[in-house]
Amino acid sequence: MTIDTLRFATAGSVDDGKSTLVGRLLYDSKSVLTDHLEAVEHVSRSRGQDAPDLALLTDGLRAEREQGITIDVAYRYFATARRRFILADTPGHVQYTRNMVTGASTADLAVVLVDARHGVVEQTRRHAAVAALLRVPHVVLAVNKMDLVDYAEPVFAKIAEEFTAYAGELGVPEITGIPISALAGDNVVEPSAHMDWYGGPTVLEHLETVPVSHDLTACDARLPVQYVIRPRSAAHPDYRGYAGQIAAGAFRVGEQVTVLPSGRTSTIEGIDALGEAVDLAHAPQSVTVRLRDDVDIARGDLIAPLSSAPALSQDVTALVCHVADQPLSVGQRVLLKHTTRTVKAIVKDIPSRLALDDLSHHPAPGRLVANDIGRVVVRTAEPLALDTYADSRRTGSFLLIDPADGTTLAAGMAEAAGAS
Repeated sequence: MTIDTLRFATAGSVDDGKSTLVGRLLYDSKSVLTDHLEAVEHVSRSRGQDAPDLALLTDGLRAEREQGITIDVAYRYFATARRRFILADTPGHVQYTRNMVTGASTADLAVVLVDARHGVVEQTRRHAAVAALLRVPHVVLAVNKMDLVDYAEPVFAKIAEEFTAYAGELGVPEITGIPISALAGDNVVEPSAHMDWYGGPTVLEHLETVPVSHDLTACDARLPVQYVIRPRSAAHPDYRGYAGQIAAGAFRVGEQVTVLPSGRTSTIEGIDALGEAVDLAHAPQSVTVRLRDDVDIARGDLIAPLSSAPALSQDVTALVCHVADQPLSVGQRVLLKHTTRTVKAIVKDIPSRLALDDLSHHPAPGRLVANDIGRVVVRTAEPLALDTYADSRRTGSFLLIDPADGTTLAAGMAEAAGAS
């Protein structure tokens, strides 16, 4: 039996208990190393706490421990008998929205925490909006600190109804509400004895059983070329292969393909994977493709089926999350990195900035600053074979980079491409 992997991110407002929930998951699932737990117990005792502060299992930065908050994205890897997990504990402060975007960009599921005493707040709506924009397929609403509201079912029901209505308007496809107390351990790994009115799964049980599809073969096939292999050895005097990781879909020997942006066509003569010749390869395998014709191909080119190749364009409209401290302005020259291809570009327009609290669009802001999410029109110096983010999270995303120092400016999600 193959054990699959679930990538998930936690998010929530400040002091909603994200790090405590993650710590409880790790602690109760026995996924904490002994020396790490001893260090946490030592710090907790030095603060006069009787029990270990489980939040310290993820708040690794000194500033995080001193302030009692999460600043950076903390990645943790753990496993149970049923599934492996890659967990991103993301910050709750508004000024760290970009960190949540980083953590949720590759997530299959997002856990949004809400303090049962405070209910849905602005930052809760912000995190739900980010999850929707990034097309995270599953969202868990974890109503935390139920012990502080006497485990009252009406409190949970009201919050779940409000959040579900808001997230549903955003287009979140699946929402699961779970009442928990991360501090006491209720409904995190073990079922709660205090909430017999709740008959659903615990957080860990849901994480172990939620259906997650990593089947990228349903998407149109895409192979960004990373390296051209030409050994020119006595054993392989004429070998020419195009190596890379298949970003989506599947390729077969004998299939007609096109190479973009040149538009040259050929037929797949062979596929090598892990040193063996195969007839079929699919995402996310790393392979070397051999073509029947001698085609001029270099790093950054894209191999795609002739029947379903993406359109070429030099005008890209996208939603971007600005992650740099320096602003992004109209007329600014940037580099656009898409898969293995990097091209020069210019920011033609910033039509709007998105207010995540009420999802309104503020027109013509002129620039975006750190943590802003806005719509941007970019003109590239060379044609790009870019899918829309709705069709493919992998080949529909890109980075905008400062050409002067290589700083990442913004993470983009392509919406549409205009004719070049």
